[in-house]
Amino acid sequence: MGQLDGKVAVITGGGRGQGRSHAIRLAQEGADIVVCDITQQVATVPFPTGRPGDLDETVAAVEKLDRRCVAIEADVRKTADMKRLADTAMSEFGRIDIHLANAGILSLSENTWELTDEAWDDMIDINLTGVFKSCRAVVPHIRAGGNGGTILITSSIAGLRAVAGCTHYTAAKHGIVGLMRTLARELAPESIRVNTIHPTGVGSPMSNNDYFPQWLTEHEELGNAMRFNLMPVDALPERDVSDVVAFLCSDAGKWITGTTVPIDAGFMLK
Repeated sequence: MGQLDGKVAVITGGGRGQGRSHAIRLAQEGADIVVCDITQQVATVPFPTGRPGDLDETVAAVEKLDRRCVAIEADVRKTADMKRLADTAMSEFGRIDIHLANAGILSLSENTWELTDEAWDDMIDINLTGVFKSCRAVVPHIRAGGNGGTILITSSIAGLRAVAGCTHYTAAKHGIVGLMRTLARELAPESIRVNTIHPTGVGSPMSNNDYFPQWLTEHEELGNAMRFNLMPVDALPERDVSDVVAFLCSDAGKWITGTTVPIDAGFMLK
């Protein structure tokens, strides 16, 4: 028996990285999964974003666990795509219990005043507005089920403090916290809990690429401000973040709502 038997989880950004890891972990607890992602490059991101075939790999990994997984190509920036994501979950499974608003990007800038309009717009559109649009599409279906539910939004340590070199990322991740708190207040009477998670660096494609380590090295002062957790780990394994996600989505976390949950290996104590 899993902690999420009979539940259905909708996950944005599920093609790879933390999204795929969360899909696998929730499936291990018995959930069926609906994932979406994009399959083309975001122009302002200086390392590879979604690619064709990513979603197929997530589906295969979940199905190995004898759970169903439905994947669609969809962009969190597009209202119609998010409606299609929610409608797909309902047509395939007849319910939505869990929403992981996980899709996100990262780009860097030495300072605020050199950020381009394009970099700012892409960041806010995906990392903040995209969260709003996915929640707006999914929440009515969770409410209609009448059984409570969970919305978990992926923020960052940059949602709790300023992170040098990431003005636009920091602004978006802080914005998510305000959205979460408002949703938590609105949905608490229906036993729908809403929280944000705030990981430190994670060993995902967002950091495991040619660009990011080189940027940290070339911008030593900024890079050092982003790194060096107090506990002896450089980047968290994706699975370790997914374990916290599974806990918060289970009945073990049924009274936790409106909270910012650091998964930071002591980073916030620096």
